Amino acid sequence: MSTKVPLYTLKEGQSARVESITSQGAMRRRLQDIGLTIGAPVTCLGRSPFGDPTAFLIRGAAIALREEDSRSILVFPS
Repeated sequence: MSTKVPLYTLKEGQSARVESITSQGAMRRRLQDIGLTIGAPVTCLGRSPFGDPTAFLIRGAAIALREEDSRSILVFPS
């Protein structure tokens, strides 16, 4: 079994499944609203030229997340 890692550590083209979200309050709700729920598949599409934010494919939608926000999402890489 893979070790869980923060979402921001995924490399371009790498996929994973969401294990947990450690943020609280409004940010946790926002992440859940965009489809980041336990077991959801996520693929890293690429980073911006300066490295932040990073684009992820989440349930068929391309979503850009700042590193600060993606640190609170733990995933199991595929």
